[in-house]
Amino acid sequence: MFDAKLRPLIDPPLNAMGRALARAGLSANAVTLLALLPGVAAAFAIADGQFAAGLVLILLNRLADGLDGAVARARGPSDFGGYLDIVSDFVVYTAVPLGFAMAAPANLVPALLLVASFTLTGISFLAFAVIAAKRGEETRAHGTKSFFYSTGIAEGGETIACFIAMCLWPQHFPVIALAYAGLCGLTVVQRSLLAWRQFAG
Repeated sequence: MFDAKLRPLIDPPLNAMGRALARAGLSANAVTLLALLPGVAAAFAIADGQFAAGLVLILLNRLADGLDGAVARARGPSDFGGYLDIVSDFVVYTAVPLGFAMAAPANLVPALLLVASFTLTGISFLAFAVIAAKRGEETRAHGTKSFFYSTGIAEGGETIACFIAMCLWPQHFPVIALAYAGLCGLTVVQRSLLAWRQFAG
């Protein structure tokens, strides 16, 4: 919901860092794969009850996730880079809730529902992108991307905020997870209605 509005604020510093990494010879795909390390490590830290460490690792992952796109803009984007980026995102989006599920038995069902909601939002997002590409439609609302990014209520910024809240107040994970799963469900409905309006004709 807020991602497109945040782009003008976060893109300039990210692009500057991305150009520096590109000059150093680092590829966007390498940054994407390196970003996976703290993302997956965050899940293990959370499963072990180390929520502060998990928070730091999540923030490192999200920073690196922003940098891979900046490096791609500096060196030139690739289709495989776009594929790798979205797959890596969903590895982390799945791993973090599973970390909380392993941290406490009471977290299991809310974590599974959250992962299920991420799956549905991911499917709606990618299905929309495929059909938009087939129709030759483009958008720059989220900056230069490898494929069509449709706007939704629950996007990357909201997911980061949710993960931060979970790490700061882990005792309230079930409530936060269920609330955000509901928000993801609304996003699927919203995107489906948008698809109906945009693609039905």
